[in-house]
Amino acid sequence: MSNPLIVGIDLGTTNSLVAVAKEGVPLILTDIKSGETLLPSVVYFPFDGTAPVVGSSAKELLATEPSRTVYSTKRLMGKGYDDVKGETANLSYELSTERTDVATIRLGDNLVTAPEVAALVLRALKDRAEASLGETVTKAVITVPAYFNDAQRQATKDAGEIAGLEVVRIVNEPTAASLAYGLQNKKSATIAVYDLGGGTFDVSLLRLEDGVFDVLATNGDTHLGGDDFDELLSDRLLSEIGVTEPSPELRATVRVAAEAAKRHLSDAAQTDVHVSLGDNGAFVRTVTKSEFESLISPLVERTLAPCRQALTDAGLTATEIDEVVLVGGSTRVPAVRQAVQTLFGKAPHTDVNPDEVVALGAAVQADILSSGRTDLLLLDVTPLSLGIETMGGATEKLLFRNAKIPSSAKEEFTTSVDGQTVVLLHVVQGEREMATDNRSLARIELRGIPPMPAGLPKIEVTFFLDMNGILRVTATETRSGAKTDVRIKPTYGLAEGEVRRMVRDSFVNADEDFKARMLADMRNEADSAILGATKLLAGYGNDIPDADRIGVETALAEMKNARDNAPDHSTVREKMDALDMAGRSLAEAAMSSVARSIVGGKTLSEAAQVLEERIKEERPE
Repeated sequence: MSNPLIVGIDLGTTNSLVAVAKEGVPLILTDIKSGETLLPSVVYFPFDGTAPVVGSSAKELLATEPSRTVYSTKRLMGKGYDDVKGETANLSYELSTERTDVATIRLGDNLVTAPEVAALVLRALKDRAEASLGETVTKAVITVPAYFNDAQRQATKDAGEIAGLEVVRIVNEPTAASLAYGLQNKKSATIAVYDLGGGTFDVSLLRLEDGVFDVLATNGDTHLGGDDFDELLSDRLLSEIGVTEPSPELRATVRVAAEAAKRHLSDAAQTDVHVSLGDNGAFVRTVTKSEFESLISPLVERTLAPCRQALTDAGLTATEIDEVVLVGGSTRVPAVRQAVQTLFGKAPHTDVNPDEVVALGAAVQADILSSGRTDLLLLDVTPLSLGIETMGGATEKLLFRNAKIPSSAKEEFTTSVDGQTVVLLHVVQGEREMATDNRSLARIELRGIPPMPAGLPKIEVTFFLDMNGILRVTATETRSGAKTDVRIKPTYGLAEGEVRRMVRDSFVNADEDFKARMLADMRNEADSAILGATKLLAGYGNDIPDADRIGVETALAEMKNARDNAPDHSTVREKMDALDMAGRSLAEAAMSSVARSIVGGKTLSEAAQVLEERIKEERPE
């Protein structure tokens, strides 16, 4: 019996990828049609309610349909409205205030949650993998920033489930990167992984010893990345354009231009920014590398503080780091690479594509799980402490930051009121001493405690943190045996019923979604056919018999009606074929007319070449 296929997925803020390991060698899976490896983490939701568009096609609509084109969803995962309301100024789409428990995007009269958007990206990657591999894909390893908290990890698992994937393991991105670089082949080494993506930054320090990756410390910032570089440059350009209240379309256009400029400046000393202002002409500006690096310098410096803290937590100095690994597309920025080299005193590895390294590592981990290999072991850590709120609102930490996972801890508590039969356990995550300053994960009730004087009941609370960094809490009153055992569902996130509904809807609507996508594609083809026939009729309609011309006009009218009103793609195809048949005499007349106009005084081969060029000009894009 063959091992189950498990793919590795890097669900990124800006781009996402899927990879698989074949005979132990990981490779990125490409889109069969386009040959692209990167899938932009962008989703466009059409006004007519047809199937959402994911990837490059959606990204192209960002400037023209900004209010319905959703990007940077990773920054919203596992958060409520209060956590993300500060994002509104930098987003072209609207965040809804109707739900406080999960970040929600308003699309006209409809609402969509961040995990649902992420699920669409994951489903597109699933489809890509199945098309490339020729088999069904149901299991995946998905990577997350090392500094993702419990709620963000749970939201990622929810997105995978909605997409029809069993998330068999969540792996920290720095750990995955170390696997991709093949550092496991070293006998021993101390490794620093600096991961700066589109929306998140984290750093991890790992100790490798005989195939065992032991994460010593991790730190980071879940709201710092290349998107912030883009926003700084975009804000400067908007201020120079001088529009007091820029429209969402202008904001989106300038943001796209800023991102393109950032990419160019990784290899060039300067680049020109062009922004169309419609009737007001265009804004043209030269941006130099030195200006851009000066602008982003505070952000680059912000990444170094977590690096220094991680070194302190691990009890290491920069000189004790043997290998430095760069991860994430934003590490292509020369100023970033120089800052990392200066801090650690050695040139970082740059021989693996930073956009692909995490997905490749996820594929290696997937291969470990599917093959049952025992020569490699990943010992990861939890990024934030986990604890219980106690009397007075203080936090009693059970599992401390940088504790190994999987891990468990026990603590005994008691009651504070005589005759108390119910105890409420408030589970929090964070480093602050007061519970209100930390993140609330869940409130759990332990019922059935026999009435006893205060202080007499013995309530044993056990925290178990699984391999995915997701928490299970057990509470037992040891005298009576009263017990509760729950997997933590974060306060901010989708309820289990919502996830089940979304999964069910994806299956129930699968056929309709496919038909809607087919119809949308056929309508695009119809637009090209209508444009071509209309141009030929205007130019050569008088050169064919009246009956033929009327036949083309009738077929064209039916084609337009089908394009706008047909319920399925097959009807549009039938009318397109009919238009093609009716228009043959028109096409022949057009070609004859063009040939007559160009053949005089030319050789046959010269005339053929000019004819081919003329036909290309006549053909609609």
